[in-house]
Amino acid sequence: MKAVLAPEYGSPDVLQIADVPKPSIRKNEVLIRVRAATVSSGDSRVRSLTVPTGFKLLSRLLFGIMRPRQPILGTEFSGEIEAVGEDVKRFGVGDSVFAYSDGKMGAHAEYVAMPEEGPLAHKPPNLTYEEAAALSFGGVTALRFLQWGGLQEGETVLVNGASGSVGTAAVQLARHFGASVTGVCSTGNVEWVQSLGAHRVIDYTKEDVREIGDVYDVIVDTAGTLPYSRSKHLLRDGGRLLLVLGSLPDMLRAPWVALTSTKRVVAGAASGRREDMEFLASLAESGAFTPVIDRSYPLEHIADAYRYVEQGHKKGNVVLTVASTNGSRPHTARRRNKNHAQPS
Repeated sequence: MKAVLAPEYGSPDVLQIADVPKPSIRKNEVLIRVRAATVSSGDSRVRSLTVPTGFKLLSRLLFGIMRPRQPILGTEFSGEIEAVGEDVKRFGVGDSVFAYSDGKMGAHAEYVAMPEEGPLAHKPPNLTYEEAAALSFGGVTALRFLQWGGLQEGETVLVNGASGSVGTAAVQLARHFGASVTGVCSTGNVEWVQSLGAHRVIDYTKEDVREIGDVYDVIVDTAGTLPYSRSKHLLRDGGRLLLVLGSLPDMLRAPWVALTSTKRVVAGAASGRREDMEFLASLAESGAFTPVIDRSYPLEHIADAYRYVEQGHKKGNVVLTVASTNGSRPHTARRRNKNHAQPS
């Protein structure tokens, strides 16, 4: 099979397309023919080893000291099941699925093996393969952090970095859970974030959210620019800062914040679970959550996809088409489903 390899850390120029053996499957696994995958900010950080302050050594220990231990990157994908292990009960050959391989990666390839009980679910029938591929990374990350933060109906949420993969998911999921959502993004994305369901959008090129005077129950920082030292005055008593992206020192301060104030910092790695995938699938099928696609590239142009992601201005997700997909919508960003409730 064809796969994209990152044989060393570095720029997108290190990537190589090569023929590698097709994965074999165990009794409890399925073999998926990949139709679409994504290039995420997480993939970029692993390939380049450009990570927040304090994580360089930890990243090398996790992903490989001198070079990526798993040279095939990519964590989310969709496709069709080509083979199943003898113990598999939930899936059959020909089923359309989407999956989140998480730290095992391997999605930038024509085939991936996944355990039946892993982060794997049937593809919502109303989504294309491209759209289904974009459900997991942002969706799972936003969902887990909102769960960890104990978001309640009627609370106020600030999403910093509301136009990215995690940000667009956080806006939609927080709105689904009954929160009043404020998004922070650049000028060109203001109307876009409003269309996702944000009640208010702050253009950070014109206003500093720290100086507006509003306070929130929950802050979701996907951009790494609102650590607790800069955002504590934006939190109500009992407020929670969900540090999706932050430095190691910022994350290590979390216990001290909990001991010395009424507020809380939530940080961690949001691993995927089967129940999360099925929940996101049900929301997508009902129209309550629409994965946002900015651009689509063929697998052969993956280096260009990485370069675009690393410009830092993408809306939602950047998708790779690994095989031809009926009904896909390449090179267009899909807006929020018309069945969503509009901001009030």
